[in-house]
Amino acid sequence: MPDDLKDSILSVFEASLEAQLRAVRRLRSPSPAAPSPRRRASLSQVDMAYDILKKARTPLHISELLARIQSTFHLTVDRESLVSSLTKKVSRGDRFLRTGKNTFALRPEVP
Repeated sequence: MPDDLKDSILSVFEASLEAQLRAVRRLRSPSPAAPSPRRRASLSQVDMAYDILKKARTPLHISELLARIQSTFHLTVDRESLVSSLTKKVSRGDRFLRTGKNTFALRPEVP
């Protein structure tokens, strides 16, 4: 058998055996804990407003909502964006009511 053919065959066997050895070592080592399902990293602006209104149990003006979001979640939320989002939810009948100019509350049926 020519030396270069013999060397090629031995290289293939060596690579195969190394891969098998890595697989065996991986199986022997303690398996890492299964990754827990990740919870969403952050709440949406609407979800933050919902949490604030739920705790307040009273209608809040957008300025108060923004201040409480800032103090609770340490985030600055754009006023126009939040008003727009809440207004859309109000028009769809989804969780929120508009009780006055730029004042929002939770619908009574929302727990």
